[in-house]
Amino acid sequence: MKRLLLILPLMILTASAPPAALPPPKHIMSLNLCADQLLLALADRSQVVALTPLARDTAMSAEAARAKAWPVAKGSAETLLALKPDLVISSPYYQIPPQAKGNFRQLSLADATSYSEIVTQVRQVAAAVGHPGRGETLIARMNAELAAIPRPTRHPVAAYYQRRGYMTGTGTLVDDMMQRVGLRNLAAVLGKPVLSRLTLEEMVVARPDYLIVETATDTVPDKGTEMLHHPALKAMARLRLPEAWTVCGSPAYVRAAQSLAKQLRR
Repeated sequence: MKRLLLILPLMILTASAPPAALPPPKHIMSLNLCADQLLLALADRSQVVALTPLARDTAMSAEAARAKAWPVAKGSAETLLALKPDLVISSPYYQIPPQAKGNFRQLSLADATSYSEIVTQVRQVAAAVGHPGRGETLIARMNAELAAIPRPTRHPVAAYYQRRGYMTGTGTLVDDMMQRVGLRNLAAVLGKPVLSRLTLEEMVVARPDYLIVETATDTVPDKGTEMLHHPALKAMARLRLPEAWTVCGSPAYVRAAQSLAKQLRR
């Protein structure tokens, strides 16, 4: 009986022991622009067999300069078969071609719509690539930099206004960022959805304190951008951000928030 009592605790401890951690992946492939930027921050260069081609696009990627030294490849079935990744990071919209499915793990990252979701994804990617400590270090740095942004004393109304009159609404990463620096989103004031169109006339009537525009619209390559330069909008103050800082839930969120706050202080 005493022998049985000694064995039982050992059995309980063995049964409740956590599963062994998976070894860090050695051949990571990204099929997601936002994953590209997280891998650049969290993974070893030697671990990554390919980022997406957009990783080097200065208009879309906040880490385009750094990505030039990393390999890129399109996410075709042939590429997946040739590179033989052991971890593929994609988006919910991407389906792995049946002929390319192999012996690899897959991590799917949805579009981040808030800073808290960025933090969650940093932890997910850091754990998946085998460097959770790097994730916590990055999060601590981002938290500190965001905490250093001065608290606003007023709350002006701003519209994130894009080519062809599209306006970004609530429940988005841009809206989260606007609230962080003390801006009220015109879309929320007007009760607009996540994405809506506002004509020049409607914008003039609404008269927000600021228009937030993408730096790429400083030039006028087409009629969609031309409307942002209409004389009727010239009286409205502008805040400018590169699209690459807002298109993804990445550490660039901090840069964008800092830039908005700095421009508002001016």
